[in-house]
Amino acid sequence: MEPFQSLPFLLLYGSVIAIAIASADSSHSLLRMRIAPAGAGGAADGLFCDSWRLSVETNNAGYWRTIPPKCLEIVVTYVNGDRYLSDSDIIAVDCLSFAETVRIVGDKKDVWVFDIDETLLSNVPYYSVHGFGSEAFNETSFDEWVALARASALPASLRLYDQLLGLGFQIVLLTGRSENQRNATEKNLLLAGYHSWERIILRQTSDFGKPAVSYKSERRATLEAEGFRIHGNSGDQWSDLLGTPMADRSFKLPNPMYYIK
Repeated sequence: MEPFQSLPFLLLYGSVIAIAIASADSSHSLLRMRIAPAGAGGAADGLFCDSWRLSVETNNAGYWRTIPPKCLEIVVTYVNGDRYLSDSDIIAVDCLSFAETVRIVGDKKDVWVFDIDETLLSNVPYYSVHGFGSEAFNETSFDEWVALARASALPASLRLYDQLLGLGFQIVLLTGRSENQRNATEKNLLLAGYHSWERIILRQTSDFGKPAVSYKSERRATLEAEGFRIHGNSGDQWSDLLGTPMADRSFKLPNPMYYIK
């Protein structure tokens, strides 16, 4: 091909490349807008907070102390809304689907472990007057709330709990609450509709100061040493589920309000 004959083709090719570069620049600009930094406001804050909550629930964020200030409204809307209930419903369905595959031996050693706070019982009324996770945790005020025994059942968890009992599982409640809160905890659980648990395990004096992963791992190991088979474990914290031994399947419930090591 002669040079002058290739000129139209080169012009056309150059135009295509220019358009592609401009399009790529535009896409990159749009991406930068979508992941705008803190303080951008509006829709960008909404996207950031949705992504932050995903990072929290998948434990990619690791330990965190309080929710980002700009996410407060979104967290409040979530824990008081249908999305929270729907997320919990889906998790309960997943739990039941697995539970129905377990062969129950009949020796009362087939166990499902539940955490209590934000797993069986909802403390949203307490957090509604304590910043929904935007304030540092106050152990004294939370203990006062526990003593009132007024936390309500999470509907999906109560339904799952009853279904597991119907399948023949033994229910063990493994909580970070302390032994001196046993009476209030049992009262609250009964008032909320829970019943027929095999045992409730609470922190003893010797457990104070232990990370939750260590404490709960030790208690699961004790259960296994007693011959119990831990098939399922439900909790709102990764520290409820991690460590050894682990359940055959572990199920994380949503909680964007706080993180326990």
